[in-house]
Formats: sequence, C-alpha cells, structure tokens
Amino acid sequence: MSSLHEECGVFGVYSNDPSLDVAAAAYYGLFALQHRGQESCGIYVSDRGVPVGHKSKGLVNEVFTNDALAGLGQGRMAVGHVRYGTTGGNSSRNAQPMHVNHSNGSLVLAHNGNLTNAGELRRTFEMEGCIFHSTSDTEVIAYTITRERLRCDSIEDALSRAMGQLEGAFSLAMMSSTKLLACRDPLGFRPLCIGTLGEAEQPAAYVVASETCALDAVGAKFLRDIAPGEIVVMDGDGLRSLPKHCDPQRRKHMCIFEYIYFARPDSVIDGNSVHISRENAGKILAMEYPVDADVVIGVPDSGLDAAIGYARQSGIPYAIGLIKNKYIARTFIQPNQSDRSNGVRIKLNPVPAVIQGKRVIVVEDSIVRGTTFHRITRLLRDAGAAEVHVMIASPPFRHPCYFGTDIDSREHLLANRYVTYEEIAAAIGADSVGYLPVEELRKLVRPKQGICTSCFTGDYPVRIPDEPRKSKFEEKLGV
Repeated sequence: MSSLHEECGVFGVYSNDPSLDVAAAAYYGLFALQHRGQESCGIYVSDRGVPVGHKSKGLVNEVFTNDALAGLGQGRMAVGHVRYGTTGGNSSRNAQPMHVNHSNGSLVLAHNGNLTNAGELRRTFEMEGCIFHSTSDTEVIAYTITRERLRCDSIEDALSRAMGQLEGAFSLAMMSSTKLLACRDPLGFRPLCIGTLGEAEQPAAYVVASETCALDAVGAKFLRDIAPGEIVVMDGDGLRSLPKHCDPQRRKHMCIFEYIYFARPDSVIDGNSVHISRENAGKILAMEYPVDADVVIGVPDSGLDAAIGYARQSGIPYAIGLIKNKYIARTFIQPNQSDRSNGVRIKLNPVPAVIQGKRVIVVEDSIVRGTTFHRITRLLRDAGAAEVHVMIASPPFRHPCYFGTDIDSREHLLANRYVTYEEIAAAIGADSVGYLPVEELRKLVRPKQGICTSCFTGDYPVRIPDEPRKSKFEEKLGV
C-alpha cells in the first residue's frame, strides 16, 4: 500500500470502581489501536473533575513512559487517542485528545473522522472572534460543542445541538467533569463500540473504543456498537442512550475500507468479522480472476487474509512469500531520494524458497499511486519469480475521500492515470492485475448493511467541500 494511511483511534473509560487504574486501561486500549495512527497519541484522566493529560508525537510506548503514566494520577474517567491526521498535518499542536476550558467547566475530546464543513464553521467562528490554536477539525468540533453549552443545561444537550451543525464523519469520545460521552455521526462512517468490565448487571466500568480489539486488550466484554446518530452518556447513574439523531430509515454509510484495510483482523465491526470480510474479498477475486499459478502470497499485513481467501477458493497453495520488518515503525528515516528506493526492501523482503521459479499471485488490499507496488513486483522478480500476478482486494481508487481516509487527489491515483488493467499491470511491472469489482463490495458485510464506496465511485452520501482539504492557513504553516 502506498500513500494510504490509517484512521485515528479513540478510547474512553468510565469507572465505578475506585481501584481501577483508568490511565493504565487507556494505555492498553491505545496500544491495541496503534495500527490506526502512529503520528501522535494522548491520554487525559479526570482527577476529581480536573483533567490531567499528557500527549505528544510518537508511538504509545514512546510517549507513555512509567513516569508519564504515573503523572496522570487517579480518577474515574479517561479518554485516549492515537492519531494519523488526514487534515491538519503532522504537528504536535494537533495531537489529541483536545482539552478546552469554558465558562461551565472543561471538555476533553477525541475524534475519529473528518468534517466536510469544518472550513465553513471555522471561518464563521473566526469572524465572531474565536482564536484557533490548531489546524485540526477536532478543534472546530470542540468550539461547536462549548458554544452550545452556554445555551444548554447539560453537556449532552450541547453535544446534541452541535451534532445538528456538523457534517461528515465523526466518532467521538469526550469527557466533562462528571460524565463520559460517546457519539457517532448519523451516517455511521466510522466505527465505535461499547464494552463493560465486571458483572453485566452492575458493571465496574464502561469502555468505548473504535474497535473491539481494544475492548479485548483491557478485558472488557463487548456490549454493542453505538448506533449511527446515537449519543451515549456514562456517569454515576449508569449508561443512557440519547437517540435523537438516529434515523432507522436513513441508510448507514460505514466506510468499506474499515474492513479492507484499516481495522485489525481480530475486530468485529457492526457485526462483521474483519478477518472474514477480507477472506471473502480474496475468494471473490479468485472467482473473478482465475490464474494458472503455483503459489499465492499476501503483502503483510492487510493483504494476508485476502490471500488466504484467494488460495482457499482457487486451490492454489498459500505460502508466506514476503517478510515484514516489524521494527521499523514510524522511525525509519529516508534522508534522500536514492535511499527511498531502498525503503520497500528494508520493510519487506521476499522468501526465495517460496518465490524462485514460481508463478506467483500476490494479493494486496489496494493500490494508490503504484510506486510501492512497482518496487514489490521488482523484489519478487529479483527473487526469481517466473510470473507475477497482482490481485487487489478492493476496486480501483478514482476519487478523493472527505471522511477521514487519506486518499490522494485524482491526478495522482494510479487508476486515473491508466485506462485499462493491462496498462496498470505494465506500469507496476506485473503480468496481470485484477481488482475486486465495486458491485461485489456489499458481499463483504452483512446483507442490507449500508456502506460508503465514494472513493471508488465518486458517489458521495453528503455534500462535499468545494475547496481543497488543506487550507491556505495550513499551507502557510507548512503542515
């Protein structure tokens, strides 16, 4: 995968048990969500109503040393976040959770998604005298909520009023002085679920997370997914649901790329196993593009499940043909262009005994620009592959995403630069290329579940902005 990056991950915990270390729970939850963002991370703990936090650029285990965790103190609630920024750039000022003080208290907010009207709201607030300290649309959300809080009796009412003004994708975990709140946009673009610790009748704690794998990491039992448009409030009185913005007649638009790439394979999102969804994609590819070959391999990590599905459906043996260096992470430095050409070889290395003299089918989740995959096919040919057939477990990218996926502009997308699959195969040095047909995407999820496929079709479910995703302000800052 080239030039497509992770979402963000949010985590929250509200404890009725004073002995529960909520900071540690948030740490382990974020560790499980690290795949969703490696730019920055943060945790805030509510210590007797006063938020105490720590956040910085870096991975979870880099940012949260023992001293940093101890400095968060004890409390009843915690909110955490791992970030990959699709808007706002990789700046420490955009690290989350975001802490905002207002006349009725304070608000700590963690956000996954992307607003389509963030620019409009920001300009309106700036004309009214608001001063922004970051370039993230999360601060726009925070301002929207806190302004409404001045007109409301409760934070949940303020959140509900704010949701009526926000457009696009937003799954939120947020903390006031006494309550943990979570909500999901009315179209359900991004996942968010609830779990419990302790007895079902009287839980010791409630946990909210972007994926079920984070619930597993802290020993929480999955309770349910938060419904599109739903607000969930957790406090000393238990858990309450506010369904004002829920519309059962409105079609859900869960991002299909959660199943293809973003989520961990051991997660379950809206009742769908991510692993099974990816395996099914591979099976569909095998039926659509049968190839006479000797071995099926996957590109680690998100191509492996689909490769298994292709192998099972086709009867061609599956093998581990590419090894991923698991210790590069975000710290790998490429100081000049000549070194960048070695980047793929450092991150991935072929297994010659599997590749040499073989007709190889290599399965990947997607291709964006194609530069990385050209280097992968070169690696396989250098290892002695007789043929290289590329199978992609998603349709061709042809349109940008405005809902939280960092998909490049149209002119940079490989599928827009070449008309036919034969031309794409030649561009990346493959013998053939097959893509998952867009009409088959619905087979990856439960029947009748709504999905967002706009990056493939250009059919956007909400109004999209006319301006570029990066503002002039961001360009001046160089973010």
